[in-house]
Amino acid sequence: MNYQTGILHPIPHHSRYMFFTFEPEDNNYLAALEPLIELIDGHSTVVGLGPSLLAVLGKDITGLRSFPSISGPGFDIPATQHSLWLWLRGDDIGELHLRSRKLEHALANDFRLHEVLDGFKHGKGLDLTGYEDGTENPTDNEAINAAIIHGMGDGIDGSSFVAIQQWQHNFDHFEHMSDDEQDATIGRRKSNNQELEHAPDSAHVKRTAQESFSPEAFMVRRSMPWSEGNEAGLNFVAFVNSLDSFEMMLERMAGYEDGITDALFTFSRPISGGYYWCPPIKNNCLDLRALKK
Repeated sequence: MNYQTGILHPIPHHSRYMFFTFEPEDNNYLAALEPLIELIDGHSTVVGLGPSLLAVLGKDITGLRSFPSISGPGFDIPATQHSLWLWLRGDDIGELHLRSRKLEHALANDFRLHEVLDGFKHGKGLDLTGYEDGTENPTDNEAINAAIIHGMGDGIDGSSFVAIQQWQHNFDHFEHMSDDEQDATIGRRKSNNQELEHAPDSAHVKRTAQESFSPEAFMVRRSMPWSEGNEAGLNFVAFVNSLDSFEMMLERMAGYEDGITDALFTFSRPISGGYYWCPPIKNNCLDLRALKK
């Protein structure tokens, strides 16, 4: 299918996430997207368009909406929606820096860079807590079915939605927990990644078991750790063919379903949240036909 291939490829050694606001120089809004068509290949750089950008273009992509702001007992899940999201993938952080400058300059007439976050692969794909991330990721055709839209027509088929959250860990709190407490919080053993047979209902694995939702909420996670100074955590990135899958999971984590909140909140908090539509690729270029109809 004609999807951005970086979506389903394994996580790279390094990532750079760029968030932009749309501040157009004139009313020729579609022309502002031309640099994306010229520079985005969908593999080394994946792009997502936010709801506000599509709204100013007068276009509606069925299923896209703004990220929900949710509160629970003692925590808040914020919405920090932006107009444009770029995910730069690579093995050399220096090359990513230079590529990000090129992209920023190419978009400068109409987009203002709001935030940059660097991510990295830790071990074989671990969160900084030492637990493996994305254990239940679907693969092969199941991954395509979970992450890529099909049956919606030209310009939409091959596209995807992405949910993004930057989580900040409280390592002082986490490191004071015993190994058993840590395992019970996640619902897996750090030592062998095996799911606990009698994990508490608040365990993260139980709260987010994709097959336990109706309909099943499968997604393709491409999360990576981040670190800035003494602060660090996980940048959660999940590609889906419907944002309902992620939103059901988020609401269950917050306790909306049964009053049980995810134990993950005992040591980690989301500090950002956004939804984006990732257009398909046609002839090795970004396919924006859906915005021109």
